[in-house]
Amino acid sequence: MAKLIYSMVTSLDGYAEAEGGLGTGADDPEVHTFINDLFRPVGTYLYGRRMYETMVYWETAHTEPGQPPHILQYARDWQAAEKIVYSTTLESVSSAKTRIERAFDPKAVRDLKATADHDITVDGPNLASQAIRAGLVDEYHLFITTSVVGGGKRFFPDGVRLDLDLIEKRAFDSGLIYARYRAG
Repeated sequence: MAKLIYSMVTSLDGYAEAEGGLGTGADDPEVHTFINDLFRPVGTYLYGRRMYETMVYWETAHTEPGQPPHILQYARDWQAAEKIVYSTTLESVSSAKTRIERAFDPKAVRDLKATADHDITVDGPNLASQAIRAGLVDEYHLFITTSVVGGGKRFFPDGVRLDLDLIEKRAFDSGLIYARYRAG
């Protein structure tokens, strides 16, 4: 059975999206290489439309001259995975191994977890909030910057209580902290 993982860069005050960005650290090659290694085994990415439109960059990132090895590796890994985009407005996709679903169906995701050979990620705070509320998320991976941004979209949805177990942590030279939690 596959795990459903929710992972994003967050500000120190818990925002996964903020005007002006979330701060520094995630663009550090050491952090990016760590993320590559961590998510290489992922078999399927679940995206909302906006997150997909951000991530589809990886479909062609390898064609840009001068890309460093950690960027090329992430592009290869992303291209190898399946992608499901949840959107009522997106007409088509521009990446291979990608399909559109019109609505997030917790039962379908539960079934996918039960039959998948590789872990699954849910990406973006809006889609993740649906998975969290449905009790589908098995692990939370936070990449916490050193910045307090004061507002935006929160990593965790309001009105949900989660008692999590810290199972891994790491501090990077850039100041970014990685914290991995398992759902209790």
